[in-house]
Amino acid sequence: MSDHKDTDEVTGVDTTGHEWDGIKELNNPLPRWWLWCFYGTIVWGLAYSVAYPAWPMISGATAGLLGYSTRGEVAENIAAVEESNSALTAQLASVDLTTLAADPDLNRFANAAGASVFRTNCSQCHGSGAAGGPGGYPNLLDDDWLWGGDIENIAYTIRHGIRNELDFDARWTEMPAYGDVFTNEEIASVVAHVQNISGQDHDASLLAVGSELFMDNCAACHGDAGMGDQEQGAPNLTDAIWLYGGDAEALEYTVRNARFGIMPPWTPRLSEAEINAVAAYVHQLGGGE
Repeated sequence: MSDHKDTDEVTGVDTTGHEWDGIKELNNPLPRWWLWCFYGTIVWGLAYSVAYPAWPMISGATAGLLGYSTRGEVAENIAAVEESNSALTAQLASVDLTTLAADPDLNRFANAAGASVFRTNCSQCHGSGAAGGPGGYPNLLDDDWLWGGDIENIAYTIRHGIRNELDFDARWTEMPAYGDVFTNEEIASVVAHVQNISGQDHDASLLAVGSELFMDNCAACHGDAGMGDQEQGAPNLTDAIWLYGGDAEALEYTVRNARFGIMPPWTPRLSEAEINAVAAYVHQLGGGE
């Protein structure tokens, strides 16, 4: 870089004195249109920061002279939609769910609202398609319901939850852990019996002991044939639907340690209309009774 003034021989324009690999930088002025655009953006930025929320403060930001807020705009839009649906929402909050299907408009509204409630609050456990997941998250698409799958029972379960200590009316049933009751051989025998009644491969030599243990300890809830009892929330052990898995390892763990899945009550978070809506949505998915 040179400190003295230099003029380019070809163009006759002064250079800035910068040179890279023999290429000199001409000291041409910036285009006027570019400068005016640049100055315009500065003015626009200053005006925007005055008119709209912009400068961060300790507990928020400057509100701006116009008082505009994207959150406020969203809140206004939500309020407008809720106002337009207020009549249907009020009707849904007090509807007899067994008659919901007879009202096409209300039923359509309930299912649309229920789908939104489900995706927001239920899909984390039951999956976006309601097919459940490993670890005790029930599939809501099949016909296997521990406490009944009619729309009123679904609404009750949503409202009060399962085995939680937050709602006195929560669904509650508890399987004892037989790890301290049965020997390892007896647990294997009970597992063989359950595999037998569910149509799986099993060790036939263990069936005599397993069947007797099942009748003495398990039949009171699951029934003599192992078909379960909805009133108690006791699952059917003869089908191919398993909440925690039906292979030998999963069955052995269940008999030895028991299972204790928990669902929270949704009454504190959802309105009565939202509970009825998501109950209607779950019921129409295909597995409702």
